[in-house]
Amino acid sequence: MRESLMTQGARWWRHRWMHERAAERAVPPAMAEQLQARVSASEARHSGEIVLCVEAALPNSYLWRAGRETPLPAVIRERALSWFGKLRVWDTEHNNGVLIYMLLAERHVEIVADRGISRHVPDAHWQAVVQHLGEHLQIGDFDSGLTQALQEVSALLVQHFPLQPGEANPNELSNRVVWA
Repeated sequence: MRESLMTQGARWWRHRWMHERAAERAVPPAMAEQLQARVSASEARHSGEIVLCVEAALPNSYLWRAGRETPLPAVIRERALSWFGKLRVWDTEHNNGVLIYMLLAERHVEIVADRGISRHVPDAHWQAVVQHLGEHLQIGDFDSGLTQALQEVSALLVQHFPLQPGEANPNELSNRVVWA
């Protein structure tokens, strides 16, 4: 079903006026450092890789399709998949990378898990993690939401890809928060 012109116009306005620095305001450098430390601590317990990406707004090419050709959630999922590729989250030895993607303009969250971990975790479980993070995102509590999401993703990776005694995770991807 097509969206009304008013809804489409409001979306365009919201995305065009959301400055790129909004991602850094939502997750300021001090919080990003804490999240980076949490990712590092998590990855010391399993062989997986976790990447956090916070994007202020969708590019015009994605906005154009949203609501016209494709439902907005599907467009946001496509954008998350694009970041999954750009950040090379798929390029890990055990195919167990996980991207946690937040789109601020829509207050929407996506989790993209590589095929290694997806074999073990049903989509319904990922959606529950997304819902928990989304609840925090709706009220602007980014720190608690991202921390909880990291804990839940970490628990899944520890369960399915634990490190053996004396084994270390080679840290195949950066642990820094990506502001887009």
